Amino acid sequence: MKHLLTFACLISLNVFSQSPFNSESTAVTRADLTTNVFEKDSTANAVVLYELGKSYVDKKSFKLKTEINKKVKILNRNGFNQSTIIEYLYDNGQRRETISNIIATTYNIEHNNVTTTSINKNEIFEEKYNNNYTIVKFTLPNIKEGSVITYSYTLESPFMYKYKEWRFQDEIPVLHSEYHTSIPALWDYNIKLVGFQKLAVNDAKIQRNCLEGGNGAYADCTNSIYVMKNIPAFREEDYMTTKDNYLSRIEYELKVFKNFNGNVENLTKSWKTTDSEFKTDPELGRQLGKSGMLKELIDHSLKNEPNALKKAETIFNYVQTNYTWNGKYEIFKDVSVKNLIKNKSGKVSEINILLHNLLEEYDIKVKPVLLSTRQNGLPTQLFPVISEFNYLIVQATINSKTYLLDATDKYVSFGELPFRCLNQYGRLLDFDDGSSWIDIAPDKVSVVHHKAELSLDDNSLISGTIDSKSTGYHAMPLKESFFGNPKAHLDHYENKFTNINFLDYNVSTTDHSSFDFDESFKIEYQTEQVSNNLYINPFIFKFFTENPFKLQERSYPIDFGFKDTFAYNMKIIHSDAFEAVEIPKEEMFSLPNNKGTVTLSSKAQGNEIMVYFKISFNDALFDPTYYNALKIYLGKIVDIQKNALIVLKKK
Repeated sequence: MKHLLTFACLISLNVFSQSPFNSESTAVTRADLTTNVFEKDSTANAVVLYELGKSYVDKKSFKLKTEINKKVKILNRNGFNQSTIIEYLYDNGQRRETISNIIATTYNIEHNNVTTTSINKNEIFEEKYNNNYTIVKFTLPNIKEGSVITYSYTLESPFMYKYKEWRFQDEIPVLHSEYHTSIPALWDYNIKLVGFQKLAVNDAKIQRNCLEGGNGAYADCTNSIYVMKNIPAFREEDYMTTKDNYLSRIEYELKVFKNFNGNVENLTKSWKTTDSEFKTDPELGRQLGKSGMLKELIDHSLKNEPNALKKAETIFNYVQTNYTWNGKYEIFKDVSVKNLIKNKSGKVSEINILLHNLLEEYDIKVKPVLLSTRQNGLPTQLFPVISEFNYLIVQATINSKTYLLDATDKYVSFGELPFRCLNQYGRLLDFDDGSSWIDIAPDKVSVVHHKAELSLDDNSLISGTIDSKSTGYHAMPLKESFFGNPKAHLDHYENKFTNINFLDYNVSTTDHSSFDFDESFKIEYQTEQVSNNLYINPFIFKFFTENPFKLQERSYPIDFGFKDTFAYNMKIIHSDAFEAVEIPKEEMFSLPNNKGTVTLSSKAQGNEIMVYFKISFNDALFDPTYYNALKIYLGKIVDIQKNALIVLKKK
């Protein structure tokens, strides 16, 4: 239903010093409608002006209720998607979450009048998402550039262990986000604040006798208020793990449940208890150490190999080569090493449990490690939340040195992990001495090194060879590309460098799992000539063609995953017909605290010109306070590779 309102009905609140918007309530003011820019973030398509959530236990039904109220300003057409609201309601087959009291209104200014358009019940849709979730979805009507939308609804849940989390941060800026919770003393939660934004308000008070259990039994409640203000939009960028690691929010994990009759149920266990359960778990613990069928897999004479490292590498190579990962991450469901051996294909857990058992069978000291992949999020370290782990690898100890192993990837070398595993830390399972956290970090630096030996003839044609060596995580995608399709691999270079003729190409690496990948190019190309001058950019292959860091600020870490170094050597020999009149200027700069260095040097001597360029990143993980420094650092690197020139003059 659409109707007109006069501006008198929209009494403007006091204009706030920092923003013309009303960020203190869902009341729509004149300024909310007439202000169509957000000065703090000119790239914003919409802004959450105000949102309020209230979660509490209903005194009659003992169900968890959450009331949600929200007001959003639509700044332009790219913000129209904010008018579609989706809620996922959980259903375990016996009980389900519900939604009610949906009220949604769009405010516009039309012909100098304020119009409101409310949603009808027949515009609210419900559909089955999967076996456990139903989607409730609605889109506010009459959305235009400049619209303000408000909506509210109530969620009801019978699952107290799933206390409603609250997300303060979104993909658009949020001016005011407020969450009120009332938690009876019967339920004891681990409460975790995630993200890098700070709370403006964090208050808690005890409310006596807030919940009645009958027969004179009562429970107190802890009533808390959490507020964040002026929260920047979360924008994804290169060199990050999943955004769920960084979006500012409050999460709840039920630890202890008490009945009114005094019975206590511990739901969040200690790691000591969890380790004991893992040991007897049929999907994990009982699969570990199983030696049935293993003796038939590898020549038993390997037992007599005196070199323990060589023995371990042979076993690793066997599993890596003969068993294929089916792409599934499940580690606690339907795990069967027997099926893996039969089908030659299986889950992460099955492949690496087989690796674990074979190494143990051949007297290598091993332990399983649980971790969460980069796209799955960081597991909490405060208490065991087993559902946060989705991956299993193996730690092998050989001659007092530890190696982290994963045989699911055909292109990793012994002691390397696939890039997806580089997520800071994992949980080492030790069923004798207890589990512990360990760092998941490569111990080797990954390198890219190009060495160009070139010559310039009298016709301004440059020819020669480029030898390229890539190691570690820089080598993996190249190995996968080349061994997957050698022709397509070379075609990629020819399509990327259209001004270069590739006369010959050779790869000396023959092993898929080699730490190195060595390739050599024989090339020729014509130089740029203006009058009697030749202009040569020495960087035929560039490490960075553009700056990956473009945000004004970044509130989450810069996670490269590994330390790396880039090096470029070029030598060009020219004929006596030319003389060098300009070579790149020497440069040297670094990141704060020596976390990265750049060196550029050049020299002209006789008929030879030599250029050396080296970039180092000495850390894999950078705090967001380094963002501006990294942005400047990468900007200078891109400029050097783009603008460096050798100028030769024809005599």
